[in-house]
Amino acid sequence: MVQTPMQGAAQALSEPLTLEQFLELPETKPASEYIDGEVIQKPMPQGKHSLLQRELPFSLTAGLRPGRVAQAFPELRCTFGGRSVVPDVAVFRTERIPRDADGAIANKFERCPDWTIEILSPEQRQTKVIRNILHCIEHGTEMGWLVEPEDSWIFVYGADRSVRVFEEADAVLPVPGFADEVRLTVGEVFDWLRD
Repeated sequence: MVQTPMQGAAQALSEPLTLEQFLELPETKPASEYIDGEVIQKPMPQGKHSLLQRELPFSLTAGLRPGRVAQAFPELRCTFGGRSVVPDVAVFRTERIPRDADGAIANKFERCPDWTIEILSPEQRQTKVIRNILHCIEHGTEMGWLVEPEDSWIFVYGADRSVRVFEEADAVLPVPGFADEVRLTVGEVFDWLRD
């Protein structure tokens, strides 16, 4: 775990940081998340992670945008259920995207995504990432993916907390009901790393 200046300040005061205090702090790079009273900085993305984080939202939005069904956002802060997390990819159905008074997309997303996707980094603990996915599902997210680039596996978490692992290159990945226009195989996802 990387300690941020915010954690050092909070520890110096001997008081845990509240979610409200955390949200008032400046953003960090890479992003920090507020989980169960702790500020945890995400690891710096490396090559595989970075490429998948670029390609996934692009491919998902390309499949979802024509019907204005949903949009995929990379590294979007989502604050809900006492946490503030930054999924690698957060997909929101169009009607759930927060809007400003003029109809533009809002800056603050104070709700869970409809579909959350995390890409595991080499130095990241899988249990922390899984807990974030399950937190999203607990608060209404329809599906979560955990993409494991080192082993070319994708774990799919359903709304009922079921878990399935996909590793065969020709396996078609399940998507939430609203995203049935999206069709990706395990091989297509990991072939991006070889382009």
